[in-house]
Amino acid sequence: MAELLPFDERDGALWFDGKIVPWRDAKVHVLTHALHFASCVFEGERIYSGRIYKLKEHTERLFASAAQLGIGLPYTEDEINRACYKAAEVQGIKDGYVRPVAFRGAATMPTVAAQHAGVHVAVAVWPWPSYFDPKEKLKGIRLDISEWRRPAPDTIPAKAKAAGLYMICTLSKHAAEAKGYSDALMFDYRGLVAEATGANVFFVKDGQLHTPTPDCFLDGITRRSVMALAAARQIPVRERAITRDELPTFSECFLTGTAAEVTPVAEIGPYRFKPGNISELLMNDYAAEVRRPEAQRVTASV
Repeated sequence: MAELLPFDERDGALWFDGKIVPWRDAKVHVLTHALHFASCVFEGERIYSGRIYKLKEHTERLFASAAQLGIGLPYTEDEINRACYKAAEVQGIKDGYVRPVAFRGAATMPTVAAQHAGVHVAVAVWPWPSYFDPKEKLKGIRLDISEWRRPAPDTIPAKAKAAGLYMICTLSKHAAEAKGYSDALMFDYRGLVAEATGANVFFVKDGQLHTPTPDCFLDGITRRSVMALAAARQIPVRERAITRDELPTFSECFLTGTAAEVTPVAEIGPYRFKPGNISELLMNDYAAEVRRPEAQRVTASV
């Protein structure tokens, strides 16, 4: 397998502050406020067969996240939607990953106050297969249990997809991978099951789905899609507090997310699960859903 080029050394182009620029030229200054103080929000989206799945919902969340951080975006939602398709078009990508990002710049000295730092917005698109190795995904991935916990919602902007909230996710994933795991399960500040480092989690028991209430972490767009698919299959979904003591009582487990899609889980630390009919059914239903034709599609023209 050929070694991938570093992301800042690739050819191609992306959308940056309202125009298409060469990929290598999309640079920011070392004194950018977002680099020092994490004043940055972003989205992760997938484009399948030329259609960005749930683009409207992702863009709405980008704007909601920015509002929570007091970042005023200098574009409309429609302009960002079109920019996402334009960025895919210039890269010639029909199937890949889409990353819109908005962040405070370096117009003023980097201090905690950033009212006049300026705001930049970019959209990059690149090819990306399954987040987890396909063979590993079919048999169920292995999760470590993170030492870090999702903070209380009165200590962070928990509903924002903000860069700073992922620091403990990076630490958790690195620790898990160092032990040979694919990812880590995180508990919250109360000791309740929360999520993985970049995906929501579901469990199966007696033909029902159980998933943690997202009161201190993101209510994922893929999560809601899978809940709708389960409802269409008349599979009951219970959204509730889940304790660690309950983990041995579940038969199946899977993760959901734009990157992870629907990924069965075989292990969480000492707890074992067997990917079964419900996990496989929803994995296949989601794969069909994201490739479903759409009556109307946003054009790439800007």
